[in-house]
Amino acid sequence: MAKAKKQPRPKAVTPKGFRDYFGEEVTQRTYMLGQIAEVYHQYGFDALESAAVETVEALGKFLPDVDRPNAGVFAWQEADDSGADGKPGDWMALRYDLTAPLARVYAQHRNDLPNPYRRYAMGPVWRNEKPGPGRYRQFYQCDADTVGTASMAADAEICMMLSDTLERVGIARGDYLVRVNNRKVLNGVLEAMGLAEGDPKRDDVLRTIDKFDKVGESGVRELLGKGRLDASGAYIDGVGLSETQAEPVIAFLTSRADDIVGTMTNLRAAVGDSAVGQEGIAELEQIGALLAAAGYRSDQVLIDPSIVRGLGYYTGPVFEAELTFEILDEKGRKRQFGSVAGGGRYDGLVKRFTGQEVPAVGVSIGVDRLLAALREKGRLAATPTGPVVVTVMDRDRMADYQAMVSELRQAGIRAEVYLGNPKNFGNQLKYADKRHSPVAVIEGGEEKERGVIQIKDLILGAKIAESATLEEWKERPSQFEVPRADLVASVREILSRQDG
Repeated sequence: MAKAKKQPRPKAVTPKGFRDYFGEEVTQRTYMLGQIAEVYHQYGFDALESAAVETVEALGKFLPDVDRPNAGVFAWQEADDSGADGKPGDWMALRYDLTAPLARVYAQHRNDLPNPYRRYAMGPVWRNEKPGPGRYRQFYQCDADTVGTASMAADAEICMMLSDTLERVGIARGDYLVRVNNRKVLNGVLEAMGLAEGDPKRDDVLRTIDKFDKVGESGVRELLGKGRLDASGAYIDGVGLSETQAEPVIAFLTSRADDIVGTMTNLRAAVGDSAVGQEGIAELEQIGALLAAAGYRSDQVLIDPSIVRGLGYYTGPVFEAELTFEILDEKGRKRQFGSVAGGGRYDGLVKRFTGQEVPAVGVSIGVDRLLAALREKGRLAATPTGPVVVTVMDRDRMADYQAMVSELRQAGIRAEVYLGNPKNFGNQLKYADKRHSPVAVIEGGEEKERGVIQIKDLILGAKIAESATLEEWKERPSQFEVPRADLVASVREILSRQDG
């Protein structure tokens, strides 16, 4: 009889484009999300947790085709469930954002939901895209949206809430700016240029506008005209517009003035007689007035026509939260940290399900990027404190050690018994250090007979070890003896002193 072939061991590697998150990172993220949720809740938004999997039809943005049925998303087709109707199984996919599921939820449950419906959602999303440095296929998003109202008060409120959120998590005023623009104004500029709906040059112009931050006014002029040489020396063909045709774009991109009145005046000149452009300007004026009435200043939220995002998605106001402080890149060069959140008004998304246009506006915070910013500014909590470790001096007395842990836990103190091999006591203390434990509790047979325990302040011990002389170290001021009955009080005193 042939011997069965031994199967190779699987490789212990993280899938390409994914990563693992350990205790400290998870704790810091959870804490930050809790702070954000408090702000959202304060604004009257309710939590929503929708399914991680949607039908590809519901997601809408990435539809399966013959060649790449999972383009952009992680998608699969359900097993063939064909019966009498002969239909194949549904295409399913992991959600790629939190907004598309909201549209499905609202369309499905709209008769049971309040109108407007205000919800926030937090959780992982997945994108089947090429990974890169700092770019993963799974990442966290944190969204807040209002569905069912066309009032600019909803848009202004999102801007206020975004400002409050950034300050709440530790981004100081002056280190961020929420910028606001309006897609309708941009449409008005395109009309003023004589580019009607369906003109292929519209998309070329929009792509050029999106490069304004990188190439500046002169670069945009060149790209709207004949073209330009990029930094590598390659020639990039332009859109082919005349200088007169290109002028409304330049006027639009450079319209920001010292105050909102001046900005609005410049924008009106850029859109000319375009009705949709004038409507967009009126909406920006409403948002500006509401922000001013609520006490938000231009160093928090700013009307800025240079912000261009989601060109094929948003239908009205758009927002972007940018962190303005400088960091050093991998080559040691100074650069601004950049965007950590964005959003806007998307009045056409729910219509896919209902056939009727439903106004909606929302914002999405890039959780990992915001955490990186807080880490850069030193605004994250230090390494989270681990549990108090009750060491094991006699494995036959595990019940005694478990009783100690139970007392500590009932007193609200995080604690655990060492569950490894207790033979080497040094390894138990190494374990406690690796767990960032603040205190170790020791009770050998001799301590048990006398009704006492040893309490070791691991934080103080580490500090003493850094600079103490041998004599000072031998005195062991970080370890002391207390009656067994004083376990909870003694540990609590040390934790209080460490926190203080």
